[in-house]
Amino acid sequence: MLLIQFIILIAMILIGSQMKGIGLGVMGMVGLMIFVFLFQMRPGDPPIDVMLVIMAIVSTAATLQACGGLDYLVQLAEKVIRSNPSNIVFIAPFTVYFFCLFAGTAHLLYSLLPIISEVAAKKRIRPERPLSVSVIASHLAITGSPMSAATAAFAGAGILAYPGALIDIMKICIPACLIGILFSCFAVLKKGKELEEDPIFIEKMKDPEFAKNLDSEPGNKPKQLKKGAKTAVVIFAIAVLLIVLAGACPQLLPQFGAGEASLVLTANGELKMVAVISIVTLTASALMMLLTKTSAVDVTKVSLFSAMATAVVSVFGVVWMSATFMAHNQVVIKGFMEEIVTAHPWTFAIAVFALGALMFSQAATTKTMMPLGMALGVPHHALIAIFPAVNADFVLPGYPTLLAAINFDRTGSTKIGKFVVNHSFMVPGLVAVVVAIAAGFLIGAFL
Repeated sequence: MLLIQFIILIAMILIGSQMKGIGLGVMGMVGLMIFVFLFQMRPGDPPIDVMLVIMAIVSTAATLQACGGLDYLVQLAEKVIRSNPSNIVFIAPFTVYFFCLFAGTAHLLYSLLPIISEVAAKKRIRPERPLSVSVIASHLAITGSPMSAATAAFAGAGILAYPGALIDIMKICIPACLIGILFSCFAVLKKGKELEEDPIFIEKMKDPEFAKNLDSEPGNKPKQLKKGAKTAVVIFAIAVLLIVLAGACPQLLPQFGAGEASLVLTANGELKMVAVISIVTLTASALMMLLTKTSAVDVTKVSLFSAMATAVVSVFGVVWMSATFMAHNQVVIKGFMEEIVTAHPWTFAIAVFALGALMFSQAATTKTMMPLGMALGVPHHALIAIFPAVNADFVLPGYPTLLAAINFDRTGSTKIGKFVVNHSFMVPGLVAVVVAIAAGFLIGAFL
C-alpha cells in the first residue's frame, strides 16, 4: 500500500511540475483528495506558516520592485560584472549570489542574464560557463538568505525553531555555498569548446547582422531610476538587519506569558520567526510606499507580486499532500531510514535532493523533508549542512531561471542536451550542491 501511495505522490508532483504556474499546487490537492477520501488518511497540517512568510516576504520584495529598488540593485550588479570582463566566469556568479542573498529572491537574475551573456560573448568567452554557474548561484542564495521563504521556514515553522537558528543557518550555509560556487566556477572554466572553435557559433558569425550586433557597443542606456529607489533599498536593508538581529538576539523581542502555543507564539510566550518576519517586512513595505509615494495598486501589478500568488498556491497544495503522506507513513519511513541516517547523517541529503528535483520549490522541499530529518534524529548542525540540497531544481531543465539563461545566450552555447539531463547546468549544479553540503558539515563541526 505504501508503494502505491508513494507512486501517487510522485505522479502528482511530476504532473504538476509539467503544468507550470499553480499546477503543482492544484495537483497536490488532487493527491490530497485521493489520500483523504480513498485511502482515508488523516489530513496533516496545511503549511499556513510558510504561506504567511511567502506572502510577507515576497510582497515586500514586490514593493521594492515597484519603488525601483530592484532596478537600482541591478544597475549596481551590472557595474560589478562589467568591471572585469576577463574574469566573468568568477565575477558574475558571486555578484549574482550576493545580490540574490540580500533580496531573498532569484528574480534579480533575469535582468542580469543578458548582461552576463553579452559581456562573455564580447570577450569570446563561452557564455555557457558564467551563465550556468550564475543560475546555480541564484538558487544557492535562497538557502541562507534571511529574506527567503525557504530559510524562514527552516529557521522556524516548527522545524529548527530554537533561539539563534537563523544565525546558525547563515553562519554555516553562506560560507558553505560560497565554497560550492567557487568549486563550480573551476568546474566550468574549460567546459565545452572555446567560443571561436564552436561550430554553432562559427555558423552564426557567418550572418553579418549577427556579428555586427554581437560586437556593437551596448545601445541601451541605463534605466532611469525612480526618485525613491535608493530610499526603498535602504528601508529594505534595515528590514533585513532587523530580522537578522531578531534571530541573533531573541531576548530583545517582547516576551508574553506562558500559555498554549499558537501560529505566532511558542508555549513559553516567545514570538516565532513567522511573526517577526511578517511584522518587520510588511512594515518595511508600508514605509517604502509612504516615503517614496508609490501607489499600493502599483505593487500588485509588478511581476514579483503575481509570482507570490503562484508560490503560495503551489506550496499550499504540494506540501499539504506531502505532509499527509509523511504523517500517515512516518513509522514505516522512519524505521526504513533511521538506522542508515543515524549512522551516516549525510545520506539524508540524497533523499532531500531527490524530492527537491521534483518539487521545483525550495520552500516546499524544506517544509516537506526537514521535519522528517528532525524526526529521524539528524543533529541540527547536520540538518543545516544538508539544507543546500533543496536546490535540486536544476536537475530537470524546466525551471524558469534555466530556460531564461538558455534563451538569453545568443551564441547557442547554453543548451539542453540530447538526453535532457545532460544540459549546461548539470555539472555546475551538482558540483556546487555537493561541495556546499560537504563544506557545511565541516563548518558545522567547528561551530
